Amino acid sequence: MQAVILAAGKSTRTYPLTLTKPKPLLKILNKPILAHLLDALLECGVEETIIVVGYKKEMIQGAFGDSYKGMKLVYEEQRLGERGQQLGTLHALHEVKHLLKDRFYVLYGDDLLHADDLKESLKHKYSLILMETKTPERFGIAIIDEKGFLADIVEKPKQYIGNLASVGGFMFDKKIFDYPLEKNEGQDEYYIPDMLKRLCRDEKVVPLIIKKYWLPTGYPWDLLNATETIIKDVRESKIEGTIEEGAVVKGIAVVGKGTTIKSGAYIEGPVVIGENCTIGPNCFIRSGTVIGNNCKVGNAVEIKNSILMDNVHVGHLSYLGDCVAGDNVNFGAGTITANWRHDNISVKSMYGGQLVDSGRRKLGAIIADNVHTGINTSIYPGRKIFPNKTTMPGEVVRKDIE
Repeated sequence: MQAVILAAGKSTRTYPLTLTKPKPLLKILNKPILAHLLDALLECGVEETIIVVGYKKEMIQGAFGDSYKGMKLVYEEQRLGERGQQLGTLHALHEVKHLLKDRFYVLYGDDLLHADDLKESLKHKYSLILMETKTPERFGIAIIDEKGFLADIVEKPKQYIGNLASVGGFMFDKKIFDYPLEKNEGQDEYYIPDMLKRLCRDEKVVPLIIKKYWLPTGYPWDLLNATETIIKDVRESKIEGTIEEGAVVKGIAVVGKGTTIKSGAYIEGPVVIGENCTIGPNCFIRSGTVIGNNCKVGNAVEIKNSILMDNVHVGHLSYLGDCVAGDNVNFGAGTITANWRHDNISVKSMYGGQLVDSGRRKLGAIIADNVHTGINTSIYPGRKIFPNKTTMPGEVVRKDIE
């Protein structure tokens, strides 16, 4: 059994986190998105996965090598167009057709699907995974015929035609390459749904509605959304570090090797903390928080429902709420992130010159790799600080620091 993971994209919507690493290497519960996908495929009996790479391909290959828990990994780089542009998901798939033998999964490298939903695909020659949505205008919507098979896919319909969105996650065989690469007028890229339109006229393509979850990572705050879902699967505490006398661990907590929870620290699970960290003394780690490896959280710090990646230091008297922080970030003492608007509407963030609604009532700062904040920095909700930037002592961050 083979699988193809499409992981070549540049992922500009997840800037500034993906300025320094490809999106499949962003972590959820201290594990790269790509590792979550490979684990799900292992549960489905996949023995070889072909990863289509492009943007920062060396980082992906360096992180995973040529095997993963006994699964063979093969890398193929997606060629760019004449103007240096990427040519789409179907083009990426055609790049690896010489490596494919029979049936194979196709997954997008930045979206998480549960193994139980992927296993349903094994029962069918051709299938695609769908999700019921309240916003069909944002997706490719599947049209199902009277026999229950795929009849068509309409991309981002302006009028209501149904609510079953294609979310990626396909079962194909090599017949799909009988259809030549074609793109619609005005398109710069070749897309898998365009091929599906032709395939479903000749073959029975089975629609499978998600029973577990589909977790996209289109924007940085989607890492928080995904964490809030997946952390529910952590059912038991696992303490491999040291809990000093006077520290309190309440609820489910995972604490890695070499980590010390100092006296006076209060941890309210579910919480995941990596290896070789120092937490406390006298700090409050609230539920939903994930802390990576080699991190330090100082005295009188409060962290709520946030993601800290590796080598992050949070100076004393700081507050992080609903934040995402990349690697090697240093929060100066007294750094405060606001995560809630006074008008109580969802937090927006600037992308491509436009405000994008996060859909989250609470969203703090998005901090890229290697950022240092000065002491007593205050950051407005939804603001972003790009890699290697700094703030001055006492600075108020009202706009993104690019």
